[in-house]
Amino acid sequence: MRSRLSARRMRARPLPALAGVVLLGTAVTVGLTPAAGAADVACTVTYKVGSEWNTGFGATVDVRNEGTDPIADWNLTWTFADGQQITQLWNGTHTQTGAAVSVRGANWNSSLGAGVTTQVGFNASKSAQNRVPADFAVNGTACTGANKAPGVQLTKPAPNSSYAVPAQIPLEASASDTDGTVQKVEFYAGTQLLGTDTSAPFQHDWAGAAPGEYSVTAKAFDNKGATSLSSPVAVKVLAAPAVVTTPSTVNVKQGESTTVDVKLAVQPSGPVTVTVARTAGSADLTASPATLSFTTANWNTGQPVTISSAANGGALATASFSLTAPGLTAAPIEVTELDPSASDYQAAFLEQYNKIKDADSGYFRNFGGLLVPYHSVETLLVEAPDHGHQTTSEAFSYYLWLEAAYGQLQGDWAPFNAAWASMEKYIIPAKADQPTNDKYNPAKPATYAPEHPRMDKYPSQLESSVPVGADPIAAELKAAYGTDDIYGMHWLIDVDNTYGFGRCGDGTTAPAYMNTYQRGSSESVWETIPQPSCDTFAHGGPNGFLDLFTKDSSYAKQWKYTNAPDADARAVQVAYLANQWATAQGKGSQVAATVKKASKMGDYLRYAMFDKYFKKVGNCVGPTTCPAGSGKNSEHYLMSWYYAWGGATDTSAGWAWRIGDGAAHQGYQNPLAAHALANDPALKPVSATGAQDWAKSLDRQLEFLQWLQSSEGGIAGGATNSWEGQYATPPAGLPTFYGMYYDYQPVWHDPPSNRWFGFQAWGLERVAALYQQTGDARAKKILDKWVPWAIANTTIGTGGQFAIPSDMEWTGNPDTWNPSTPGGNSGLHVKVLNHSQDVGVAAAYAKILLNYAAKSGNTQARTVGEGLLDAMLAHTDEIGIAVPETRTDYNRFDDEYNSASGEGVYVPPGWTGDMPNGDQIGAGADFLSIRSFYTDDPQWPKVQAYLDGGPAPTLTYHRFWAQAEIATAFSTHVQLFGSA
Repeated sequence: MRSRLSARRMRARPLPALAGVVLLGTAVTVGLTPAAGAADVACTVTYKVGSEWNTGFGATVDVRNEGTDPIADWNLTWTFADGQQITQLWNGTHTQTGAAVSVRGANWNSSLGAGVTTQVGFNASKSAQNRVPADFAVNGTACTGANKAPGVQLTKPAPNSSYAVPAQIPLEASASDTDGTVQKVEFYAGTQLLGTDTSAPFQHDWAGAAPGEYSVTAKAFDNKGATSLSSPVAVKVLAAPAVVTTPSTVNVKQGESTTVDVKLAVQPSGPVTVTVARTAGSADLTASPATLSFTTANWNTGQPVTISSAANGGALATASFSLTAPGLTAAPIEVTELDPSASDYQAAFLEQYNKIKDADSGYFRNFGGLLVPYHSVETLLVEAPDHGHQTTSEAFSYYLWLEAAYGQLQGDWAPFNAAWASMEKYIIPAKADQPTNDKYNPAKPATYAPEHPRMDKYPSQLESSVPVGADPIAAELKAAYGTDDIYGMHWLIDVDNTYGFGRCGDGTTAPAYMNTYQRGSSESVWETIPQPSCDTFAHGGPNGFLDLFTKDSSYAKQWKYTNAPDADARAVQVAYLANQWATAQGKGSQVAATVKKASKMGDYLRYAMFDKYFKKVGNCVGPTTCPAGSGKNSEHYLMSWYYAWGGATDTSAGWAWRIGDGAAHQGYQNPLAAHALANDPALKPVSATGAQDWAKSLDRQLEFLQWLQSSEGGIAGGATNSWEGQYATPPAGLPTFYGMYYDYQPVWHDPPSNRWFGFQAWGLERVAALYQQTGDARAKKILDKWVPWAIANTTIGTGGQFAIPSDMEWTGNPDTWNPSTPGGNSGLHVKVLNHSQDVGVAAAYAKILLNYAAKSGNTQARTVGEGLLDAMLAHTDEIGIAVPETRTDYNRFDDEYNSASGEGVYVPPGWTGDMPNGDQIGAGADFLSIRSFYTDDPQWPKVQAYLDGGPAPTLTYHRFWAQAEIATAFSTHVQLFGSA
């Protein structure tokens, strides 16, 4: 039950040459009804029209043998209706006479086994029409009759569009059915039915919408009763046409100025003049220009208003400004002066904070007053999450950090507590989300299933004969907290329910728990098949998505969640800091309840310290020969890549399981959280052995990082207790850490997991914060070597120019760990391959340098840290700090599975299913074909042009974690150096 592939930045790679490349589009599937006299053949054909141009198109045809006997020499036939002529075909041979087409298999695929699917692809010419053939047959037997859900997409309104009361909002959907007809399309705002249309074009005018934010969807019904729900579109209805300011709250140092971005919310019918005037407060604060002009063309383009503070040395002032225009709702700007001696970084933090929290910036979705951060403002984003409006536990941990920093500077702790409340409600599964934990047997935590280095080895066979160890902490956790439920974050949720899984198959609830990765070390984000965390078989195949991953004799509806330990540990780290800061203000009681919850989260986080199947840690080779663990001998005390838990949805005949992970990555270690949970009275867990486990973990994590430090200073990948995830025999002579085997790329290999410098920055930030807080000599020793190496590979110029390490290459091995006489790792080396301007990583890196400088007095570290902060400020834009990125990896949107390389979306032979919106999953699927909603994204034309042979798209992203990292880097400087 492998968790996530957290490749924060997927890198482009050369792709193998293909005989023909076809972009995906509409898919048509027909099923089986054997013709009389030919009952020995039963078949399904899936016909996919891909890219189309004026005179031609590309398509693929999947042929599946649905019978019980092999078809020795298959011959697929069909008739074109519109004069199409095949010009090139691969994976078979064809003849065409007029409109009639005959395709036979090539030598290697001419025999089609029972349940096996093969695919042919072709390019063809066409005229104006390009209808799908309706008479597919194999060896004379018609392939007809299987019912597939219709496909449906909203084409109007545009995503994130705004309307004003009285709004007349046009709704329109495109819908099609591959094996029948679309009977009707219903339009919804949330769960409210707005209207129905029974014929194409499917349309409805939504009138009378009250002011508010809505999620609009379309639901298609076919003539056989199948339904599909479209991806949601966010729509805002305003009380009236309005002026919009971003941000609407600003802080300005006395004697200085700042800017606010102004635009209109909806397109006007003619020219509009916006007047800027102070309505209250001090005349020391002024705004210019006095008027702004907007037209029907530039209404959505921001124009700056400059807020200036008089340099008169008077008392700090406030003022309110109003931006008005005839017939439009006015926009406010609230301004507060800062002391002229205040740090520039304090002003920078507040500016960044106000932009992130401004509703018009788009970083959050508001659920009844609780905010859920998106992974990014932009929706077209593929990296670890496969869509920008998902979110991660990582984002929640940064949301908490953002609010803790705000509380430290402003003395207001309500936002910090609200962030935890949102986290608890939306990404920590509730009792109803994990209903059968009371059926968990700690003596038999889970059934073993090996991981595999290639996805084509999946589904993985469950092996009940392999011994697994006992779970030693379940009973004490239940005794401590009075529940069998796990208190930890699941790593990924679909904030807008874009996929349509909903909650436990209901299809509508947002946010929705989901997952992607689950198939070994080679599975990159481009090769994932999204699945619901609660699989009720509502979508996917007959067994939902379960039989894509594990092989069993039968399948039960079930729930399953995966925890990302770095995120939970960061939440604990932030709670530790927040408690210090609030207590120093005399407000510790205001955060006490939240800090207690962080302690509880840390107690459950110990599951990340155990081998996946609770086997004995150290020299663990062979699934049957590596002994089952007992007591704490299955605990490695490190932060592994995940822990996970799940169970049946049926509470009357339920079961449940839990697993840890034996693979530890350097970038996930958090010795500061370990210190807090071991030593801080406010955070010490209440369980019997929680605090002592964390005390040992603190020591073990620092040893681990020292063991992995290269000769140059960079920290190498990690170690595993289960080679290749299956307790395989590791290469001879591989060094070990307490019996765990060194792995330069632990957990995932596409790309190598420790290639990205971001993991250095994240991991060492915690080491530097521990050093700054406690003066730990072990942490200092690591930093004394790491900091000069990082600085030597960093450049800072003028005008915002900077370059930090990006990709790294590792050679050699560390010495086998000897706690009493550690080796010097003279044979372990790192090389920086290239550099980047990744603003989120730069901010984390700056925190390392600033924390290290504050404790050690190293002036170079402080100078470089401040230089990075200043360079980032030069990239300030309307809603944050960002630099454009060229995404050459987006050439993988249309990668089909390649058996030679093992790359592409792998679907086991014969497996077919569908996504909630009707996208088909089967042979020939690719990233885009099972996420067709991406073609409606406003940024999609840039990607399509790239797939068509144009330049790689350049896009600007505002990732929530990066923007919060930047803000908290500014606040870190204030905390450490004040106004200096």
